[in-house]
Amino acid sequence: MTVGERSTARRRLRWLLPALGIIAFLLVAGPLGSLAGKVSEVQRNDSAEYLPASAEATTVLEQTKRFAGRDTMPVFIVYSRPSGLTPDDQRKMAADVAEINNRLGGKLASPAVGPVPSADRRAAQVLVQFAGSDAQKLKTDINWIRDRVGDTPGLSGHVGGPGGVLADMMTVFDAINGMLLAATAGIVLFILVVVYRSPILPLVVLGVAGVSLGISNGLVYLLARNDILTVSGQTQAILDVLVVGAGTDYALLMVSRFREELRRHESRYDAIRTAWRASVEPIAASAATVILGLLCLLVSNLKSNQGMGPVAAIGIFCALVCMLFLLPAVLALCGRVAFWPFLPRFGSRPVEEHGVWARVARMVGARPRIVWVATALVLGVCSLGLVRLQADGIPQTEQFLGRPDSKIAQEEIGRHFPAGTGSPAIVTARADALNDVVSAARAVPGVAQAVPFTPVPPPAATPPIATPLPKIVEGLVRVDVTLAVPADSPQADDVITALRTKLHALPGAEAKVGGYTAINLDVQSTARHDRNVIIPLVLGVVFVVLMLLLRAVVAPLLLIGTVILSFLATLGVSGVVFRDLLGFAGADSSYPLFAFVFLVALGVDYNIFLMTRVREEAARRGHRAGTLAGLSVTGGVITSAGVVLAATFAALSVLPLVFVAEVAFAVAFGVLLDTLVVRSLLVPALTVDVGRAVWWPGALSRRPVPAAAPQEPAPVG
Repeated sequence: MTVGERSTARRRLRWLLPALGIIAFLLVAGPLGSLAGKVSEVQRNDSAEYLPASAEATTVLEQTKRFAGRDTMPVFIVYSRPSGLTPDDQRKMAADVAEINNRLGGKLASPAVGPVPSADRRAAQVLVQFAGSDAQKLKTDINWIRDRVGDTPGLSGHVGGPGGVLADMMTVFDAINGMLLAATAGIVLFILVVVYRSPILPLVVLGVAGVSLGISNGLVYLLARNDILTVSGQTQAILDVLVVGAGTDYALLMVSRFREELRRHESRYDAIRTAWRASVEPIAASAATVILGLLCLLVSNLKSNQGMGPVAAIGIFCALVCMLFLLPAVLALCGRVAFWPFLPRFGSRPVEEHGVWARVARMVGARPRIVWVATALVLGVCSLGLVRLQADGIPQTEQFLGRPDSKIAQEEIGRHFPAGTGSPAIVTARADALNDVVSAARAVPGVAQAVPFTPVPPPAATPPIATPLPKIVEGLVRVDVTLAVPADSPQADDVITALRTKLHALPGAEAKVGGYTAINLDVQSTARHDRNVIIPLVLGVVFVVLMLLLRAVVAPLLLIGTVILSFLATLGVSGVVFRDLLGFAGADSSYPLFAFVFLVALGVDYNIFLMTRVREEAARRGHRAGTLAGLSVTGGVITSAGVVLAATFAALSVLPLVFVAEVAFAVAFGVLLDTLVVRSLLVPALTVDVGRAVWWPGALSRRPVPAAAPQEPAPVG
């Protein structure tokens, strides 16, 4: 065979390697993707699962298991009739209790207690203690109780308490695999069709993103099933949109460079090879920044954060691998046809050289100092809204955007009983200090009653008395303290804090306070501690990655400064929107941390995309012309990527949870701010104004303008 024949044979077989790569991916994605739908089976959504080992509520939780002999999940049923309970109502409630004990007896830690009437005789409550604490497993039984108690005209019946709240959350999370993914895919598909005006390319990108999503969910399921990591419904929701959003971003960068190279290379295989070499560094660096930033969550004291970090990092890694290897293989086989009907012809002129972003680049180059100073001032004004952001936690019943059954139940309890009924604070102490503990607890403002725990606890409406036969386990007693305020309210947090202060001061009592409110309080307190530790750590990681990528020190410092300013502006706008426009009760203590990790890691992505191209162009054109050329060439693709990512996170708002809606708004708004303002105006204007020193101490900081460098765009105005 001659050299020419061998060359012809190689050209004809170029399709074989991409085809084999696609087959290999499908062989891996098939089995893992089949497991993706099972992630909900291994979710852990009970807040107690995420308590740090050092928390006081954790200690009480472990000690409480000795009294009950197992984990328990309290649920209360509240019946009410505005005109007063009737004898028929009494018979109905008694029949419900009997049926609950008969049908669910094997799943209860103790027989249901009640009905206990309220003082105004217009309501009654029943306490049901389920054995176990996984609301996903108990949801079916809780929903059966709801159907049972709500079927009498005039007599309303609602199910609340910790079990009722978590069951409502499980109902929300059940929508993840359907409604959320459908909304996300629809939004991304629409944007890609608008951007590329092609019916083929959007399906290619979404198909590859779907493969990465299936692989990541399959891996998460296997790891969670073997107790290697922890996943919640909230984590799975964020994983899904993160994989689709970030994966599409990486795809847009690869596709944009491929289209650019198709104009320069006649062969599609040469074009994809060049595009891959030019794209692999910024895409890998962007993914590494996000992955390392997410893995910083492993140092958190909250297991929920510890689980979120590796789960999301796995998703980003799967998206990275698919977009760097599967997508190029598909594009190599499709070639120019992927862009039909607007095919990038060999030798044609890129629109980026004369489009809107070329005009933006000329405007930035004409007045760089005015541009960056004005932009920084606007972001600074936006950050003033931080005074409206209250990230100290919100009541669990206020975490829903609607009015689920558990929220209505809590409102009914507050009208007719001590508001903390059904979710008592749990105190453990030395048995010989029982009387002192009970007396001290009753003296705390906000405490309605305090009674020692017995194998069959007294009804909640009985007067507070010292039970003569408390249960003693290993020298410890348990005291159930009912609060006069809702158990998930900020006022309840204050009562728990005062209760702990009072009981800790009792000599020799070794008293500790736990229970539903204390768990939430300790989670919020730990979240505040975590954000003070993790935020500086993430900044350090991002700085190192940028320094290695850009071979400079000054540029990474400038980029991090702009991202921090963007983050503060986003929190400021969020504070005004949450409090003054949407009327939310506040924000979870972990909200600033999650917003920071996602915004900084993802926001830096666009600066990486921009500055790696600026560095490439500056080596050919010189610093100033290279910066403006980099902005002009990358403007379209980065803006498209930002819109896609913002839209995918905005899709989270279909889940009616306040925390998810707040994170969705922060990331969507922050990404658009980074894309349209920070990356488009602030960063390039600063880079031009600072000059070559931005690349210090790298070689570019000392390189003069090439003699034959292409000219920068003519200034506007």
